[in-house]
Amino acid sequence: MIKKFASCVKGYGIYTILTPVVMVGEVGMEVLIPFIMAKIVDNGIRGDGGTAYTVKMGLLMVGMALISLMFGSLGAYFGAKASMGFAKNLRGKLFNKVQDFSFKNVDKFSTASLVTRLTTDVTMVQNAFIMLIKMGFRAPVMLIGALIMAVNVKPDLSVVFLVSVPILAVSMALIMTNAHPRFRLMLDRYDKMNSDVQENLIGIRAVKAFVREDYENDKFKNGADLVRKAQVSAEKLVILTQPIMQMTMYATILAVLWFGGNMVIDSEMQIGELSTFITYINQILGSLMMVSMIFMILVISRASINRISEVLGETPDITDDNASDRDVYDGTVEFKNVTFGYNDTAEEAVLKNINLKINSGETIGIIGATGSAKTTLVSLIPRLYDVTQGSVLVGGTNVKDYRLEKLRSAVSVVLQKNVLFSGTIKENLRWGDPDATDEQIVAACKAACADGFINDFPDGYETDLGQGGVNVSGGQKQRLCIARALLKKPKIIILDDSTSAVDTATDASIRKAFRENLADTTTIIIAQRISSVKDADRIIVLEDGRIDGIGTHEELLENNAIYREVYDSQQKGDED
Repeated sequence: MIKKFASCVKGYGIYTILTPVVMVGEVGMEVLIPFIMAKIVDNGIRGDGGTAYTVKMGLLMVGMALISLMFGSLGAYFGAKASMGFAKNLRGKLFNKVQDFSFKNVDKFSTASLVTRLTTDVTMVQNAFIMLIKMGFRAPVMLIGALIMAVNVKPDLSVVFLVSVPILAVSMALIMTNAHPRFRLMLDRYDKMNSDVQENLIGIRAVKAFVREDYENDKFKNGADLVRKAQVSAEKLVILTQPIMQMTMYATILAVLWFGGNMVIDSEMQIGELSTFITYINQILGSLMMVSMIFMILVISRASINRISEVLGETPDITDDNASDRDVYDGTVEFKNVTFGYNDTAEEAVLKNINLKINSGETIGIIGATGSAKTTLVSLIPRLYDVTQGSVLVGGTNVKDYRLEKLRSAVSVVLQKNVLFSGTIKENLRWGDPDATDEQIVAACKAACADGFINDFPDGYETDLGQGGVNVSGGQKQRLCIARALLKKPKIIILDDSTSAVDTATDASIRKAFRENLADTTTIIIAQRISSVKDADRIIVLEDGRIDGIGTHEELLENNAIYREVYDSQQKGDED
């Protein structure tokens, strides 16, 4: 675990080293100042030193205070640089790790939980890191230094620490042991609350359309209240630290004043020594409080450390291991005895014994009822998931033998759920090809029947889409996603129900453009409408994860009951 986090110091190691160094310098000055003060009282004011001695030692004490101030300021500066750099690297490492995750890995953690780990959990660990490099060195050095000086001033009076220190140590140990599971529960409830917020914001239009604001408000209020209760439960233990520390500190000071005062009366101790001893008591007990705070921060952040480690330690189930740097030769696709399940422990697979060969340049339609595994089937081609049994071949080669970058660069997928990003239309389209010229972008948009509505916008291709493409309609979003996929110039293009939000005339225009411009590209169209796939070279009928029939439109009308039933129901709907 330490190795995972140690690498995040890279680039900020000098600040991480300098922070404890200057903190030790600050402590050195702070420990010596009370000793100089005792000399001023006992030798300068009450002794034979006189004014000259007092002034000299006073100037020395002022100089030491200024040096301590300088070291403290440098420590704050170096610590801030080190902790912020550490947090930046840790977030980057986490984000890069998530980018390597397959869909299966992301599903394991959930999107909301990953967001919490990248934000709240990293902040927790950042706070622990700066506390460790600053107070983690300052407090022990202060504790040891002040203890040595206190024993040097009056060994007999130092016995009081044999009582106070064990009390604090046992108290802190009990608090820390019980606090960790409570903070873990608090972070889990943060995940749930963030998930509810994310779901609400994504579906805000549905919430308003169904007038469910009150329900969502109550749902959020309950989630926030659960977080509050978990946080209060955890903080109840943490806040015990302060009163325990103060009670111990005041009891120790009272004991020192009682026994030390008697020593002064009996001339066994000077007033300056007693004053200095009390100062060292405050430093010792203050250092113990800092140590306890460090441990408390570590306890609080331990849950976050574990959650971050879970992500960093997660092994992506889809990797480039044993893959070669070969290019995809053509758009041939073959499924050999393919069986797939999202869960290895599931009793029944989603796809069962699929055998299918698609020739390069062929147009294939896929149709079937909801839940028949149409999307799952095509997701295996760009290796968004790996088969449970069997193999998928692209260009005559097993998809596992390609590097993911090579394979996915040759396969364009217009997903069932269209995704656009913040930025202009042109910036979104260049996801397909970062080097695409304006002419190529316009040509792709014309093929996707998107050029017309884009030019209707005042800013044309420079129109800002807003987060998630909120400034365009569903049908416009689909056409932009199709244009983006075309810009990749893929060997295989998959349209997963990606024209469902456009009218039939536009759907026909898009299919016509595909036939004219993508003659050498394998095209796979998943659709609910027969009209979207009837011109395909072959149509695959899926039923409950199995291939129920393959053929042309006419062949399936004649030989396949499921296809004929879908066709008749749609024809009847059109007539009505």
